[in-house]
Amino acid sequence: MAARKKPETREEGAEKGEGSPLLQALGERVRERRRAAGLTLRDLGITSGVSERFLVLVEGGKANVSVVRLDAIARALGTSASALLADAPSEPTTTRSAKGPLVALLGLRGAGKTTLGSRAAVRLGLPFVELDSLVVARAGMSLTEIFEMHGTAYFRRLEREELERLVARGDRGIVATSGSLVTAHETFELLCREAVTVWLRARPEDHFQRVIDQGDARPMASRPAAMEELRAILRARRALYERAAHVIDTSALGLERSTDRLVKIVNAASRGRLP
Repeated sequence: MAARKKPETREEGAEKGEGSPLLQALGERVRERRRAAGLTLRDLGITSGVSERFLVLVEGGKANVSVVRLDAIARALGTSASALLADAPSEPTTTRSAKGPLVALLGLRGAGKTTLGSRAAVRLGLPFVELDSLVVARAGMSLTEIFEMHGTAYFRRLEREELERLVARGDRGIVATSGSLVTAHETFELLCREAVTVWLRARPEDHFQRVIDQGDARPMASRPAAMEELRAILRARRALYERAAHVIDTSALGLERSTDRLVKIVNAASRGRLP
């Protein structure tokens, strides 16, 4: 694994592409490899030394990335720049022809939505998408920048619009939602109508530990009451999460059995019956 480096804080200065098919295909390959590796944009940025903002542009097919920078990204993904450029375009992240229902994963950060969703999708041969990633690609900036520059209402609007796009296209597969989507009434109602919902439940201690294991200690930084705040959020949202059609207790089952359970739910939903 490449040594972890601090991402560049300046804008890399690469020219933006104008919807080039090559850049679009390259962005899809980078995104798919990152998800298959279980990496967030932040993880990839730290490992490659490329800023998260620029990675958003790359995955969105909007960055005319240099050979040197592409090589850094490829190495962080365990591949080569030539492989990313030479690979035949794979199936899009979401596609109308995919078999099975749209299955939506609910839960706070650290519930395991990305980890379980991507693992189950690979086993099932279905697309996996993070709703947050669609919002990031649409806005052309990181989630932090979206909230700092435009606020929660703007994020909520893009989140709903991206979900509406998935539904309107008849996309199928597994989608990981934001932890707070359940508090956006209209968006949550749409999700419950159009998708098979699964709450990934976990103990508060596991939520925290998983986030820290991802290399992010911010939730605990200078916040002695952070755990109690998390417990309060879980209590406040419990009734909303419990509206999900299925519940997987990831703390009790662990990674492998939780993945097995999610695969069974998706397969059963594809056959039109409960597991």
